[in-house]
Amino acid sequence: MTDGTSAGAERVPHPRHALAPLLGSAVRLSVVAALAPVQKAEFGYVRDLVEITDSALSKQVSRLEEAGWVTVEKGQVGRRPRTWLALTEEGLARYRRHLAALTAIAGTDGPGPGAARD
Repeated sequence: MTDGTSAGAERVPHPRHALAPLLGSAVRLSVVAALAPVQKAEFGYVRDLVEITDSALSKQVSRLEEAGWVTVEKGQVGRRPRTWLALTEEGLARYRRHLAALTAIAGTDGPGPGAARD
């Protein structure tokens, strides 16, 4: 039996190994995706964009903050309290790596040799 590689060929690991388990949650992936293109975003903006409750966003942000991927900054605008969220350099790098892995898994050239569709 053969493993599908030719003799002497270097085996490339499957791209799934580059996926970030923390971004396996659609909500956390959505939060990170919302923060990726901006320097920082107001909590309420992210909540509304991702379409979740304050408590759900707070829980997910806590997980991302514990991992060192998001920072939380509290302050005031006038007399109103505000919370801003931002991706850290590590968070942005992990998000980009995750997207690259998803793209590699999905492929851009369609099904490979031997694939059949109904």
